[in-house]
Amino acid sequence: MLRELPVLDLRMSLPAPDVEAASAVAALLADPIRAAILRLLRDGPVCVCEMAAALGARENNVSNHLARLRDAGLVRASRFGADTRRRYYERDDEACRRTLAALGEVLG
Repeated sequence: MLRELPVLDLRMSLPAPDVEAASAVAALLADPIRAAILRLLRDGPVCVCEMAAALGARENNVSNHLARLRDAGLVRASRFGADTRRRYYERDDEACRRTLAALGEVLG
């Protein structure tokens, strides 16, 4: 038995959604090391040597990934206390919330 499907009015003037921010961050987080860095930083500031040890990666590789995350505004670097040799990285929680909201607009 064949069912007749309803005829729908085609909406040829639908506006294209703005997904540029969401797709940019999705591409950024598609790399497992960058995603792991953001997860590590969720618990507070961490230096590159600690991240490299935790991730089993070379420090220069972690630094390159941190540069991408810094350029995106998701992390920031600072020096703490008397230890001026090491830079510690931390998440920018407000930027992470905005990023999550952008992804939520696509997936929600």
